[in-house]
Amino acid sequence: MAMIDRNFDFATNGTVSAAALHALIDSATIYQELITGQQPITSVGTNYELLIADGTNPNAAPNAVTVYDLFDDALTAGTYTGLNLTGALTYGTATGTRLVSANATITTGTITTGVIPTLTSSTATFGTTTSTAATITSGTITNLASTTGTIATLNSTTGTIVNLSTTLAGDFTISQGTGTLGTSGVTLGTYGGATSVPVLAIDAKGRVTTASTSAITSGLTGFRNRIINGDMRIDQRNAGASQTFTAAAALAYSVDRFYGYCTGANATGARVAGTAPNEFAYRFTGAASVTAIGFGTRLEATNTTDLAGSTATLSVQLANSLLTTVTWTAFRADTTDAFGTLASPTRTQIATGTFTVTSTLTTYSAQISVPSAATTGIEIVFTVGAQTSGTWTIDNVQLEAGSTATDFERRPIGTELALCQRYYEVLSNDSEGVGITSFLFGTENRVKWFFKATKRAQPTANIVTGSWSGTTPNIYPGLDSVGFQHPTSVFSSSNAGGLYALAEL
Repeated sequence: MAMIDRNFDFATNGTVSAAALHALIDSATIYQELITGQQPITSVGTNYELLIADGTNPNAAPNAVTVYDLFDDALTAGTYTGLNLTGALTYGTATGTRLVSANATITTGTITTGVIPTLTSSTATFGTTTSTAATITSGTITNLASTTGTIATLNSTTGTIVNLSTTLAGDFTISQGTGTLGTSGVTLGTYGGATSVPVLAIDAKGRVTTASTSAITSGLTGFRNRIINGDMRIDQRNAGASQTFTAAAALAYSVDRFYGYCTGANATGARVAGTAPNEFAYRFTGAASVTAIGFGTRLEATNTTDLAGSTATLSVQLANSLLTTVTWTAFRADTTDAFGTLASPTRTQIATGTFTVTSTLTTYSAQISVPSAATTGIEIVFTVGAQTSGTWTIDNVQLEAGSTATDFERRPIGTELALCQRYYEVLSNDSEGVGITSFLFGTENRVKWFFKATKRAQPTANIVTGSWSGTTPNIYPGLDSVGFQHPTSVFSSSNAGGLYALAEL
């Protein structure tokens, strides 16, 4: 093989001389072992040599290079934007970086150690749709982002997924490497307490799907109810007879521990037969021009001090055949057990609210945040507006500690009567009109009445109705008894409707 310089001048004025031809031949580089009669081959070994010319120097002779060296050197730093390898690919042990463009396709084979710095294409595919998934036995995918791709099976025994965000089938999600359980529908909180138990629904996976509470209806601590005679059973003053409340007058006690009042016009009230299972209830009857009716009870500080600074629950049964709103209000006494009068109260409101009622006796309840200052006694008052006709019924009044309204506490009748007698007690005359009669003690006429229950404070004592027979004695009340005395005359309560001792709040 010879290489001749095409620019060599071997003719003069179009005439080729022998000397010029000799010079041309002398300038040519002659390569031995001229290739002639070449035969085609179907495979090339790695040690086969090729002649490669330097494109930057057309006068330089070509050099020989093996097929192996040719491809090894070209792949060291080369980039192939459209390389399709259909056979097995052995990548070798080169330590340099090989860049496979986004258009390259490796249809089959194994990359034993690979680093994919950033893979963001949503259409990238490892493996084929019909074959098993591609296998990366060792390597790092620094950032894998896909909005539509699916990894059907991800198995790793030694690798670490540093930052994975995905929504898994079921109730578990991973966001920025942090796993989160799906919500179960249950509100965060504490369920159950001293007066209620939790009621839970649990699914097959052991998750709590609903949670609520149920009041403890048996085994409850006695004397939960701070209201005395809340079911209206004790009526020492009227024994069920109707009572008239005078408009704009002072409050008047009715059934034990409860008082009533009205404005605009007189109203009447009475203890009546209750709705089963209640034995009794209290009922007001409206009248024309009545503008308001109130019904309340006052609780001693010693029975309510522990409620201060906590939540208490007020519950009551109400019905009204005319009006649909009943207002409840809670007060604390400004000084211990001293609430003042209706005209000049000495109390501070601590809570109020309304119940929307119907003509059917129904239980209503409300929670009261009792302030820490309410250590001086509590007063509960129910009021309605213009009860110009119809009736208003009240029953089963209860005030208890805690935020759950429990079933009404019905204490034994003897216990409830004794609790009422701490505030009011009656000594009735017998069938012959005999109550107490004085006896001569030295030169004085005296008699003493011992109470069935010790009074909360020194009471007021006198005859219920009527007058003393004989003369009116001097009265000396104490906590557990009251003495009657006259220096000269005999006296008796036989003409009266009995005696009373009053120590109401």
